[in-house]
Amino acid sequence: MRPVLGSSRVRTAVAVVLLAVVIWRLGAGPVLDGLRALDLPAVAAALVLGAATTLCGAARWVLVARRLGMPLRLGPAVAHCYRALFLNSVLPAGILGDVGRAVEHGRAVGDVGRSARAVMLEKVAGQVALVVVGTTVLVAEPAVLSALSLPVQIWGPALGVLGVAAVVGLRVRRVRTGLGTLLADARRGLLARDAWPGVALLSLAALAGYLGLFLVAARTVGATAPTTQLLPLLVLALFVMGLPVNVGGFGPREAVAAVAFGAVGLGAAQGLSAAVAYGVLTLVSTLPGGLVLLAGLLRRAVRRPVVAPAPA
Repeated sequence: MRPVLGSSRVRTAVAVVLLAVVIWRLGAGPVLDGLRALDLPAVAAALVLGAATTLCGAARWVLVARRLGMPLRLGPAVAHCYRALFLNSVLPAGILGDVGRAVEHGRAVGDVGRSARAVMLEKVAGQVALVVVGTTVLVAEPAVLSALSLPVQIWGPALGVLGVAAVVGLRVRRVRTGLGTLLADARRGLLARDAWPGVALLSLAALAGYLGLFLVAARTVGATAPTTQLLPLLVLALFVMGLPVNVGGFGPREAVAAVAFGAVGLGAAQGLSAAVAYGVLTLVSTLPGGLVLLAGLLRRAVRRPVVAPAPA
């Protein structure tokens, strides 16, 4: 039986309901404010920061792939990453673009499985950087954590269910084998002495770009709080974007941003406006990926052989 959240329709429905509840509580005004506040400087910043973070992600992918014995050049990697980011933003599930680049590169090198693990490890490296930096930063703002804290009656059983699922999963031979292969590749591609410093630096640089774009969004909607006060709120919003319950990134991010901004006295409405503006700017930053996708489709159309009509 598939888990409830394993269905993309269910995840989409949950995200839509969550976003609808936030708008119902705060009104549509903050959403419209976030959209109206966007201007050309913000769009330009999104394109520049998007290029920087995409370059960091592509370079990280190249580093991991080469450590796993797969050739990959930086130029094609940047194009693949741009296209993946665009598809992740406009398609359900938010991972189909990454699946596509893993399969395409895997077919090119003759090992789709290893290519998929390289992409997975590259993405995991970014999440590890977010967790490490985010945990450190959030300690500086206890009000946010206390406002979002869940009672033990909720997180206790949740941890128990996750623990049982992990134990059951590890008893399945295919799961153990797959996990062992992934860990072996992680030791070669991420944790090797000549690999992890580069992976760490690229991950931190990409994270700085994401936070920079969120800061641009917050300033664009009128947030005047010091950067040191905004940073924990933005990190928390980035945390929840990793949940597989969103529509193009929208959903939990807006809810958490509204609660977090309200918890420190900046106003839930401003948090919602900043999150909406960030979501739009993030989509703008991926638009070059749409051009890459279009160029690829045109190339394939030109190369497609023309079948001559059969003689009468």
